[in-house]
Amino acid sequence: MAVQAEPVLVAGLIEVCRATIADNTDHLCALDRAIGDGDHGTNMRRGCEAVSAEGESLSSLPFPEAVEKIGLTLVMNVGGAAGPLYGTLLMEIGRELRKSEEKADFSQVLKQAIDAVARRGRAHAGDKTLLDVLYPVHAALAKRSPLGDIARKAERSADRTAAMKAMRGRAAYLGDRSIGHVDPGASSCALLTTAICRYLGEHRQQ
Repeated sequence: MAVQAEPVLVAGLIEVCRATIADNTDHLCALDRAIGDGDHGTNMRRGCEAVSAEGESLSSLPFPEAVEKIGLTLVMNVGGAAGPLYGTLLMEIGRELRKSEEKADFSQVLKQAIDAVARRGRAHAGDKTLLDVLYPVHAALAKRSPLGDIARKAERSADRTAAMKAMRGRAAYLGDRSIGHVDPGASSCALLTTAICRYLGEHRQQ
C-alpha cells in the first residue's frame, strides 16, 4: 500500500481526531480510573488540542514532516505514558515516510513505528496496552483490508484487552485485578483508528 502524501488531509485528520477524543474524554477517564490514574482522557484531549492549535502551520507542511511534528507535540503535551508512546509512533512514521518519500509502503512503515513503540514502552502484544490494537491494525492493513474492516478490527482488539492481565504501567500493580477492564490506551487507539478510517473513506468518495 503506497502512501499518498496529501498535505491537504492533515487539517481534516487533526480535526476528526480532536473531536473524537473530546467526545470520549469522560469515557477514557472512566476506563483509566478503574486501573490507572483516571486522567487518560484529559491527557489525550490536551494533546489533541495542542495539535489542533498548530493546525494551520501543520497543514502547510509536507505530510511526513507534519506527522513527525504532530508526534513531537503529543510528547510535549500529553501526560503519562501516552505522550511518549503516541509521540514515538507518529515521529517514527514521519521519519520513515520522509526517508522513503513517495515509494513508501505504509504497512511496512507502520510496522517499524509500532516496533519502536514496543521498544519505548518495553511491552509486547498481550501486555494490555495500545500495542494490542496497533499490531492487529497493522495485520489488517498489510492484508489490504477495507478501511471499515480495519476500524472494526481496532474496536474488537480494544475490547479483547478486558480479558488480559496488565503487564506494564500503573495497571500492572493491580495484577489479576486488572482483568475485566478495557485498557484505556487501547481504547483511545481504537477510537482514533476508527475516526481516521472513517475520514479517509469519506475523503476518497469526494
